[in-house]
Amino acid sequence: MNEPVAPEELLDFPCHYTFKAIGVNGKSFSTAISAAARQHALVPQDAIHLRPSGKGNYQSVSLVVWLENYQQLTDIYARMKIVTGLKMLL
Repeated sequence: MNEPVAPEELLDFPCHYTFKAIGVNGKSFSTAISAAARQHALVPQDAIHLRPSGKGNYQSVSLVVWLENYQQLTDIYARMKIVTGLKMLL
């Protein structure tokens, strides 16, 4: 039987990692998600992709971030989880 693998061993650091947040449609949501990631990693403007939902009520914000270690990953997720308007975080 295989032994459980620690979450930090699932990725080879450093690496590019894509965060995807889904929330209310609006500039403040996408800005807050980007700011949450920028507190812990460099996020170039061209690494941010916005996509509105079909009816325009929600949007997905995808960020491709260069991570140096597992702690950055968990810190960014923790910051994103408290963003107002967040509905789902992948």
